Amino acid sequence: MNINQLIDTSLDIEVSGISYDSRSTKIGDVFVALSGSASDGHDFALPAQEKGAVCVVCERDVPGLSVPQIVVEDTRATLAQMSHKFFGDPSKDLCLIGVTGTNGKTTVTYLLKTILESTGAKVGLIGTNQNLIAEKVIVSKNTTPESYELAAMFRQMAAEGCTHAVMEVSSHALDMHRVDGCAFDVGIFTNLTQDHLDFHKTMENYLNAKIKLFKRCKYGIINTDDAYGGAVVSGADCEVTTYGIHTGSICARNISATVSGVSFDCQSARITLGIPGQFSVYNALAAIGASLCIGIGMDTIAKALAVAKGVKGRAELIATGRDFSVIIDYAHSPDGLRNILESVRAFTKGRLVVLFGCGGDRDRTKRPIMGKIAGALADYCIVTSDNPRSEEPSAIIRDILSGMKNAAAEYIVVENRRDAIAYAIANAQPDDVIVLAGKGHETYQILADKTIHFDEREIIAEVLGQ
Repeated sequence: MNINQLIDTSLDIEVSGISYDSRSTKIGDVFVALSGSASDGHDFALPAQEKGAVCVVCERDVPGLSVPQIVVEDTRATLAQMSHKFFGDPSKDLCLIGVTGTNGKTTVTYLLKTILESTGAKVGLIGTNQNLIAEKVIVSKNTTPESYELAAMFRQMAAEGCTHAVMEVSSHALDMHRVDGCAFDVGIFTNLTQDHLDFHKTMENYLNAKIKLFKRCKYGIINTDDAYGGAVVSGADCEVTTYGIHTGSICARNISATVSGVSFDCQSARITLGIPGQFSVYNALAAIGASLCIGIGMDTIAKALAVAKGVKGRAELIATGRDFSVIIDYAHSPDGLRNILESVRAFTKGRLVVLFGCGGDRDRTKRPIMGKIAGALADYCIVTSDNPRSEEPSAIIRDILSGMKNAAAEYIVVENRRDAIAYAIANAQPDDVIVLAGKGHETYQILADKTIHFDEREIIAEVLGQ
């Protein structure tokens, strides 16, 4: 901990825990004041003291405190150091694999979990859909939890017998020091495309956040087919293995794609994966690269991938019992939308119909880009709402439509997403494939004043039942 100043230097105190939210502070805690965009933890240091905090870690003097204050340069970085030390550096007891990139993180972590478990390993998983110890679910709010929760999870994983952990590592987490203190054995870079510019502002900042993972792991598995892959390799401080369809030391050859999945040759094996789309080839290659890196053989990898199941909300085929198909996918970035539409086009016999929107209070610049992509790649587009948050859905839709002025596809606006799904199904034609893009695994919709239950699988079933 880089201490800049001690205020009341009587630090001979017994500490029982760490907190960074005054509402959960307990007697004996050290309270860490985090500065955020919505609130400043320094404003809650006095309430934390009243709840029983025996020390406050802060970035500036907080007047009125009677407990010792430790002033540091960055409380987020300090929280991470403290948390991992408090729990005994638990990630060092695990083989830890981190996956970063705009798209593919969730699927790669699940593929790795399947491969590792096929060797008899007990595996923990941390990511967007859920956090797991084997099949036991651990609740968390973020793709990558805050450093304290993360350290606590690693300790729980190790205590319950996990030998390995795979986790999604978001760019926010890398920039905000959430993964400081994590002892990564392997880092994986999947790709980088426009997203999160509301936070990072520029693609250069976004890239530099991703590169941070490869300055703290032993081995890097990097997709050099991606336009930013070379920059990640150049910025890495670890031993690097590259992969791709066109480049890389781990390559896919003789690729075959159908509605039920992909198969390809890699190294000495024929790989079969029951998840459709070219992006599935890249996800499999990432998992193969990491598995080989930690000593798992190709025969074991191939057998595991052959039985690997798809991830909820990622190119998820929904049974309709009708003469058309419905696929749910989490695509919420330009590249994610392009990937799913290009992949589905390869096996669509009828029309390719896409239903999509864009999230509110997020990067506005990607909205017309996604409109342009949908208008160019689909046969019919239904523009609707996603998670509007505090924005007017109609305003978000106008941004999308500004990119569809020269669209080759026909399109319609149905603002209410439930109504839009009903419209898509009611107007489906034989052999159509309907892609519901954006929500994926989510079972809710975030509106301006509330969050409502919204599971597209249930809505599809209801509409088909009607």
